[in-house]
Amino acid sequence: MKKGLRNLIIILAGLTAAFLYYYIALPAINIHSAGFWMFMITLLMVLLLAYAAKKGGKECLRRDGELGLRLGEDIKKSKGIKLIGALLLLTVAVYLVGSLLSSPIVNAKRYQALLTIQEREFAADIKEVDYHTIPLLDKESASLLGNRKMGSMVEMVSQFEVAEDYTQINYNGVPVRVTPLVYASPIKWLTNQREGIPAYILIDMTTQNTECVKLEEGIRYSKSEYFNRNLYRHLRFRFPTYIFDDQLFFEIDEEGTPYWVCPVKKFNIGLFGGQTVGRVVLCNAVTGDCVDYDLKDVPQWIDKVHSAELLTRLYDYSGILKNGYLNSILGQKDCLQSTNGYNYIALDDDVWVYTGVTSVNGDQSNVGFVLMNQRTMETRYYRVEGAIEDSAMSSAEGQVQNLGYKATFPLLLNIADEPTYFMALKDAAGLVKKYAMVNVQKYQWVAIGDTVQECEKNYTQLLNTNGIVSENAALYKDVTGRIKSIAPVVLEGTTHYYICLENHEDIFDLDLSDTALISIVKYQEGDSIRLKYAEGYGLHQVRAIIQ
Repeated sequence: MKKGLRNLIIILAGLTAAFLYYYIALPAINIHSAGFWMFMITLLMVLLLAYAAKKGGKECLRRDGELGLRLGEDIKKSKGIKLIGALLLLTVAVYLVGSLLSSPIVNAKRYQALLTIQEREFAADIKEVDYHTIPLLDKESASLLGNRKMGSMVEMVSQFEVAEDYTQINYNGVPVRVTPLVYASPIKWLTNQREGIPAYILIDMTTQNTECVKLEEGIRYSKSEYFNRNLYRHLRFRFPTYIFDDQLFFEIDEEGTPYWVCPVKKFNIGLFGGQTVGRVVLCNAVTGDCVDYDLKDVPQWIDKVHSAELLTRLYDYSGILKNGYLNSILGQKDCLQSTNGYNYIALDDDVWVYTGVTSVNGDQSNVGFVLMNQRTMETRYYRVEGAIEDSAMSSAEGQVQNLGYKATFPLLLNIADEPTYFMALKDAAGLVKKYAMVNVQKYQWVAIGDTVQECEKNYTQLLNTNGIVSENAALYKDVTGRIKSIAPVVLEGTTHYYICLENHEDIFDLDLSDTALISIVKYQEGDSIRLKYAEGYGLHQVRAIIQ
């Protein structure tokens, strides 16, 4: 009876340990998961040690009043130990061989073909810049704004903190960053988990307007939850065989409902190689309801499915392995790779990852750049030779070296069909102080401005001076009409005149920091006027009043 009870306790203890490991580590029950193989190896090792200890214990005897210990031949001859040992060796062997056969060493061509790349024309795809849709903030600056906004929310600041997600998405046609709140501590979770997380932060990337969006029902499923409402555990119990990507994206739909976009890994080469995304699980952050989508059926409003890191890694496979694995290590002939950074561009109502393409030799020039769609994985290559992003950033910083400002990783814009790097210049506190534009092909051409409009004006004049664009180029448009309404507005210490013309829906903005526009003060409602302007999104920037 005692022996049976002891064996029962051992079995229960083993099952409990296995359950706790699964509950904490959450390995997918899938042969493509490295975590699953580690779980099996650990389990077999524990069983082997337990079986050996049990056998060894039987050999403990007392002879002539002295304690003697001998491990008898029973251990060596035990069928159970032999079986467990064989399973352990087999599992380790399969894991090691599977890792080797899944690697680029023996599958260079298959890795190189994971990404389909289309070569496109820059001016045809990238339309001339709309300054009202340029994301002016990087993640670091967005984090400063989010924390500052949270600090002003007196009723929540002691209970919650701002998460570090800051997912960049298109929300109702505007580039924004969104991030949920998180519990400030386990104690704060204990006192607030019944109602859930009450809000998320929404930052407009063009205006820098920061909003704390309060929810009617709190977020109950998140990364900061514990036990069964923890997002990773919730997904694992619903989808035990799915291997979820390391990055789960926080997004909101067009109505502002919070969701978690959870990509499911797909391994295309052997057991562990050629990772892409095969499916997407959409989890409602409030209710926990999950919808499982095939990649091609993902709703249009979802922007983040493939992480920027995954896309740049796939592009590197394509560029580095085009002539085989040995060439990528030794000769490195025709080997290309992405540069050491990336940014995001809003295009066709999707978010695209932008990064430059350079040789693996580490020179300071790009041979082109790529745009990679984070929803569909569509990849476009543009053959544009020019300065690497680091060189452009250094060139911009050199213009304000007396101020010590640092440049953010640039965006790529089309200005008068010229590929142009656009970046913010920040002070030591991380606050944006100025903006810079640097020509991709001639990175010594740099324009600086306190505002985006001033920077663009200086850059256009720079292009004109160098014969790239003339004052009569198609960059500007003319309009003639009768003034329907005119109103002066002071923005950041500068007077602007906003004008509406009869039979025109758009608004025309005259920035009086440009002395050429001072004559607008002579005009009033009912007067006829002719304007030259740069087209924008609903608000056009006037460049001249044509007399």
